Amino acid sequence: MAFSNYLEEKILKHIFGLGTFTKPSSVYVGLATATISDTTTGTTVTEPSTGAYARVTVTNNTTNWPAAAGTPTTKKNGDVITFPEATASWGTVTHFFIADAATTGNVLIYGQLSTQKVIDSGDIPRFNAESLSITLD
Repeated sequence: MAFSNYLEEKILKHIFGLGTFTKPSSVYVGLATATISDTTTGTTVTEPSTGAYARVTVTNNTTNWPAAAGTPTTKKNGDVITFPEATASWGTVTHFFIADAATTGNVLIYGQLSTQKVIDSGDIPRFNAESLSITLD
């Protein structure tokens, strides 16, 4: 996983006294059908646009995001993150991201899926508990 330029700038400003960064009370996990980069925003990310797709709201607490551990330091999702059932094809999802809004907003963290997945009508995509790993080294 990688941090977006937006989040990197907010963290640096916060640490070095040039502003404060308030953590979002909820984050929004999304899927993308095209590559995400450090400059991708919540407006430019290529998400599925049909079939009941929506970002999943995850309350930003220690149940959903337990304490980071290990070397390198890693934080994982504490519970299953389940997307709505697809009512039409979402295409091939290749990336995931965590944003600060249900639509548009800012991409905070993103990564490439280890295996691309075609999401067809009737599929219910999900990330099992502890399957999203955010690592700082």
